[in-house]
Amino acid sequence: MLERLPLEREVTARRWDVFCKVVDNFGDIGVCWRLARQLHDEFGIHVVLWLDDPASLARLCPDASAHARTQWLHGVTVERWDDATVVDELGEVLIEAFACSVPASVVALMRAPQATPPVWLNLEYLSAEQWVAGCHQLASPQGHGLQKFFFFPGFTAETGGLIAEREMRAARAGWGEHARAHFLDSLGVQPRAGALLTSLFAYENDALAELLDAWATGAAPMHCLVPEGRVLPQLQAWLGEAVTAGATRERGALTISVLPFVSQADYDRLLWSCDLNFVRGEDSFVRAQWARTPLVWHIYRQADGAHLEKLDAWLALYLADLPAATRAAATAFIRAWNLGQGAGAAWPAFAAALPQLRDYAGIWAERLLANGNLADNLVNFVRAKLK
Repeated sequence: MLERLPLEREVTARRWDVFCKVVDNFGDIGVCWRLARQLHDEFGIHVVLWLDDPASLARLCPDASAHARTQWLHGVTVERWDDATVVDELGEVLIEAFACSVPASVVALMRAPQATPPVWLNLEYLSAEQWVAGCHQLASPQGHGLQKFFFFPGFTAETGGLIAEREMRAARAGWGEHARAHFLDSLGVQPRAGALLTSLFAYENDALAELLDAWATGAAPMHCLVPEGRVLPQLQAWLGEAVTAGATRERGALTISVLPFVSQADYDRLLWSCDLNFVRGEDSFVRAQWARTPLVWHIYRQADGAHLEKLDAWLALYLADLPAATRAAATAFIRAWNLGQGAGAAWPAFAAALPQLRDYAGIWAERLLANGNLADNLVNFVRAKLK
């Protein structure tokens, strides 16, 4: 039995079920795993995370098994979700992460006679588009008296906010040069003297070679930290040799260090340690904003080009209060990176804008925090529905 929580942490719902299908390698599970742990750690909620790809979780959480059907990790129950899964019990809250469809057995449970249906939420993808505010918390009738609510993470007070754990915020506030040096040393990284230290976590990108060329032939020293991932084969092609975690290579003004895939907590520390972070998808994108440093977002590509509309919406919101020249330089470079061409040519103007972007990064993070964070906003919404 769960012990009674202090009043400020008490919630009506004791168990939440979160369903996650992994589409974007680590973005989907990254968000769900952080949210599940925060709900447990800060609200005492028993979270059951139903996951179709435990192997992806094992990369983010070294304690996780890639094969177990049931495992208990950091206070969270993780259940394998596959075609054989039959759910015979639900908690007071049901979350479909990123519009995945729950198993038929879940719908049957909710529709059973005498059943008390859970608060059913569709946790949507993150977007800065203006229409999101109008759809946030809207109900969607599902038949048999059931209804589902749309819950949108976002960047404004009219949305659900972003994941921002208390522990992470406190750790970031206490991060200093000594901690940075110790952490980088633990990764085997000795930053190049005077270099702009950059992390590069991206999808495959045709603009990579031209950007590396610009860095290597530029006047300013660059040191790029590349965690193992999807961009590594293109990096190897540019270098003309196979490189793995632990390797460091120099080409002109550019130093490249390949890093092992790290845990979520260490990835946060990596972002805090760098002067500029290239991130992708949703999870690393959000964490880069809490890092309070300039960032370049590689958005998940959609065949119809809808991702570019989402990218432009975020850029317009993020850069709105900056000088026109800074907005233009950042927009041009980040769009070029996402279009896969022109990043090398756009780099000098973006590099010149980095001091202003660095000063602004902390202001932006504080604005996001003023919206409340995703877990708090979810709990408050559920609390109101369960009254």
